[in-house]
Amino acid sequence: MRPAVLRSGQGKTRPEGDRSFLARGVIVLLGLALLATMLFSLTAGASDASVISVISALVRGASSDNNVLSLRDSIIIWDIRLPRIILGAMIGASLAVSGAVMQGLFRNPLADPGIVGVSAGAGLGAVSVIVLGGTVLAPFIATFSLFALPVAAFIGALVFTLILYAVATRRGQTSIATMLLAGIALGAMAMAYIGLLTFLADDRQLRDLTFWTLGSLAGSNWAKMATAGPFIVLALLVSPFLGRGLNALALGEASASHLGIPVQRFKRVAIIVVAAATGASVAVSGGIGFVGVVVPHLLRLVIGPDHRYLLPASALLGASLLLLADAVSRTIVAPSELPIGIVTAAVGAPFFLWILLRRRGIVDL
Repeated sequence: MRPAVLRSGQGKTRPEGDRSFLARGVIVLLGLALLATMLFSLTAGASDASVISVISALVRGASSDNNVLSLRDSIIIWDIRLPRIILGAMIGASLAVSGAVMQGLFRNPLADPGIVGVSAGAGLGAVSVIVLGGTVLAPFIATFSLFALPVAAFIGALVFTLILYAVATRRGQTSIATMLLAGIALGAMAMAYIGLLTFLADDRQLRDLTFWTLGSLAGSNWAKMATAGPFIVLALLVSPFLGRGLNALALGEASASHLGIPVQRFKRVAIIVVAAATGASVAVSGGIGFVGVVVPHLLRLVIGPDHRYLLPASALLGASLLLLADAVSRTIVAPSELPIGIVTAAVGAPFFLWILLRRRGIVDL
């Protein structure tokens, strides 16, 4: 029996159930939505700058002789909000893509760097540098200089990801229960060491750690972007090339090998991508959870499980959602600022419970 086909423009046909055309359209719409969200984030807040004046300033450049913005608004836009928005978009994209890659690698929609302990490992690496950078880890700081924090977070995320994969996977099959339990154990272990380091921290380090562990973009600047940006950008550039391999892995490792995928090398590359993206993101923003589980799951409901489209769509939607969460955190308790990790957890945790209930057939929505 031949598969049913659907007509698509000028007599062309495509298999019934093929969502590639829809996926391309969704990616275009998500790109436009991201641009609109970034512009909204630039103008939302205490500044009186209008949308038109901000667009004019962006087009003319910060050093233009035509002063479209006042000095105060210009400082707010160029030195505070613009690096925060660009870095926030990069972090949102990296967390969402990391979640999509992990879910494809483990063949489980519940996998997420924050839930299975990978973010906690990155946090442990970052906190170790913050607290011990002047003593035990002084040689590490001297070696990597400005890149010490993202490198330490990358190492922590990589180690925890390798441990998780080794524990949860046997004979090419990943146990869902083992993965979640191992993630809980790894997260608890990391938090125990973070608690010990927090106890050893001085007053200045404590203030940094308290706000950092809740997740925040408040300290974003061009220097942080220069240190974490290369790791995130490299991971995001590599991730689209993982789409075909993740699609093949959905059939099982044996089938993927028969399709020409070098499975072991592919898994190593995927794990490094997740570790780099998660580690660099956690290093500059702290713990921001649930982006990696919410975004890919929402997109699968719309465009399907094809990772060739799921990965770029996740990057765009993850960036937009994190910027919206940041805008909420800046305005909901103004003039104070709510840590963004609280906002994402307040929305993401109920969504995660809904996924669990839906998988068990308790709800059908």
